[in-house]
Amino acid sequence: MVPPKVSNLRPISPQPPRQSPKSKKLRWMWMMLGLGGVAVASATAGALLAVSIASTPLLQSDLTAEEAEVFNQGDRISTGMNFRLPQLTRPVNILVLGIKVISADLEEPPDEVRDLGYHALVNSFEGLSDTMLLLRFDPQSKHLAVLSIPRDTRTWVDGVGTTKLNEANVYGGPALTATATSELLDGVSIDRYIRINVQGVEKLIDALGGVKVYVPQDMKYTDESQHLYIDLKEGEQQLNGDQAMQFLRFRYDQNGDIGRVQRQQMLMRSLLEQALNPATIARAPQILSVIQSNVDTNLSVEELLALVGFASQTNRSNVQMLMVPGDFSSPSEFELSYWLPNHDRISEMMNRYFDIGTTYAYDDRSTYSDYLRVAIQDSTDDADAVDHLIGTLHDQGYGNVYVANPWQERLTVTRIIAQQGDSESAEAIRQALGFGEVRIESTGSLRSDITIQLGQDWLRQEAGSLY
Repeated sequence: MVPPKVSNLRPISPQPPRQSPKSKKLRWMWMMLGLGGVAVASATAGALLAVSIASTPLLQSDLTAEEAEVFNQGDRISTGMNFRLPQLTRPVNILVLGIKVISADLEEPPDEVRDLGYHALVNSFEGLSDTMLLLRFDPQSKHLAVLSIPRDTRTWVDGVGTTKLNEANVYGGPALTATATSELLDGVSIDRYIRINVQGVEKLIDALGGVKVYVPQDMKYTDESQHLYIDLKEGEQQLNGDQAMQFLRFRYDQNGDIGRVQRQQMLMRSLLEQALNPATIARAPQILSVIQSNVDTNLSVEELLALVGFASQTNRSNVQMLMVPGDFSSPSEFELSYWLPNHDRISEMMNRYFDIGTTYAYDDRSTYSDYLRVAIQDSTDDADAVDHLIGTLHDQGYGNVYVANPWQERLTVTRIIAQQGDSESAEAIRQALGFGEVRIESTGSLRSDITIQLGQDWLRQEAGSLY
């Protein structure tokens, strides 16, 4: 299915055209209460508040009453602005959509891009969702779950039919996308949404001072029609906004769009580790400026501050990065390529990390070590070490072990990755081996249950066992 030109699109049900809200100045009393909150709050949230008190509210779309109801399924999510910063009052699910719109998508593109001679990026929120995330902030467990939803996920979209999930934003904006996402994910409630365009992501990373990330391979690609030039070298690098977008937009490897999802998780983890340090606090004015200009959300400033405050207190080990379980479609199945969701695995994941449904009866792969698919990605360049690890795993009862592509980054500490979100099995392997750290993310071998990215600590343990 080829979506129509963006400028002609209308939601499925009749409703007035979307308009940007009028800017509103914050009241002086709000300012005084905010200043009082700064005096007793964390430095990060306090800095954001100090900047926001003299600013206009966050950009928002005008949702119809029916659309707004999609996001009003529970009690308020944060405390009010008193003499301290707001805090989350309950678990909150936030749908994040990264939008890419180019001038060719518009029948009447803005004057500044109309005659450039190529398909330029446009500051708009009305196109296909290039990135989709569902974030769960849980103040009770103090965990932050990030669920990546591949944009090619084949699912039902009301009024459109069975199609790729990323088309929902084109036909019905954030409300239709939230409805389709909820249906895909076992009826999970979605409390708020955030839409940010590609230009906003680039500017946000620049405002943060760039991001340090390991580029797993040389990346080179040119698309003259969009003036897209990707040229990155393998290795650890400090990427500016433009380079980070190259890293995220590259999709010409064996995993295609799923490889992009894995790189998104790598970059997000790096951003989380650096975004709330003292140097970042000093950049609060630039960061808020980007948010106000390039973000569309139905979060209030108060709610945003509550989310920031929660994130600033979340340990790295409590950040869980997941991906909708599934597999690639085969060329013989469909004319287009899809990510075909595994609904049994989705039910297990939503129960485990989003508190959806009753207690799930996990299948044998989660219970018996012999059924677990364990992949090894070696970063040591030591074939004997890999063979020894395979033998050790077999001795511990793990019979379904295979060697996947090497992990190019040289790791000091072995990562035991719960690829499908099975943290209990990953922890059981860590305890059996006696080394490594458990990570809940989807950056390992796609078809594994657990991926072991082997590091130097295994070599040290082997050496120690000889004495």
